[in-house]
Amino acid sequence: MKNGLFELDAAILCAGSVVGCKEREGPLGNLFDMHDTDDRFGQKTWEKAESEMQRRALGVALAKWGRDRDSLDAILAGDLLNQCIGSAYGLLDFGVPYFGLYGACSTAALGLLLGSVLVSAGYVRHAAAVTSSHNSSAERQYRTPLEYGAQRTPTAQWTVTGSSAFILGSIREGGDPCAQIVQAMPGIPLEMGIRDAANMGAAMAPAAVDTLERYFEASGTAPTDFDAIVTGDLGWEGSAIFHDLLYADGIETAPMYTDCGTMIYSRHMQDTHAGGSGCGCSGVVTAAYFLPKIISGEIRDMLLIGTGAMMSPDALKQGQSIPAIGHLVRIRKGN
Repeated sequence: MKNGLFELDAAILCAGSVVGCKEREGPLGNLFDMHDTDDRFGQKTWEKAESEMQRRALGVALAKWGRDRDSLDAILAGDLLNQCIGSAYGLLDFGVPYFGLYGACSTAALGLLLGSVLVSAGYVRHAAAVTSSHNSSAERQYRTPLEYGAQRTPTAQWTVTGSSAFILGSIREGGDPCAQIVQAMPGIPLEMGIRDAANMGAAMAPAAVDTLERYFEASGTAPTDFDAIVTGDLGWEGSAIFHDLLYADGIETAPMYTDCGTMIYSRHMQDTHAGGSGCGCSGVVTAAYFLPKIISGEIRDMLLIGTGAMMSPDALKQGQSIPAIGHLVRIRKGN
């Protein structure tokens, strides 16, 4: 690692995506592997439904890979719930060494980063990076249960009900990888005084800018070197702040920039205010939308910056501000 930059030779072998009914009704709805009509996935609680999403997402990925769970050496997984119970219970029966992660909404990128490090270094042959979020379980934990009917502010984002699973291996093994993860830049926590839990975009945007600017400096690249620069997930509010902060530093990311939180829902047809958020957001959009475009060659080189607001309900009640982080992975078309 030089100047915080990891040089990697990891491969994304396949991916699975599972979403809820609101996500299925959005502009990307037809791209996801599986969806549920009532967001319960056959379970009695929202938390159990989230665990079931993870189980199904990893099952879909393994089916696409054509191998069973015994071919996995490690699972890296996380979610938004206390003690990451969505992942712990959902993946309990797979019988694979498990690494629990918490990166808030950056968890998908964090799993891809750490999994790529493990396979690139040769510590494991194959690893799965899994994550999820559920709108109803997240609202109950971080704000108020849906039954309360609390009003949402215009800057509030809608937690995505979704789960993604990526199977990672080493490029050295050959074969025909869907995509390659060739570089990564871990995020540095930043706290900019934001205390509004209904404006996570404002809290996360500076962290995404910091990671991207450090990456450009360490790698010697510029925005024009990439077909796509993707954040996940700043939403409409955070994306505007992200663009303004970069522009103030003399960096222009348009037209290659987009955000997963602005893509997954229709801004005009679905009432999600500032767009999507949650661990599942960037994971399912990357798995269902960007990965096929990389495979087809429409996108040959992209940056994914997973952003997370590392907040706790207790910390917010105590008046603390929200630290945020942004983890970056560089994904290229496979050979």
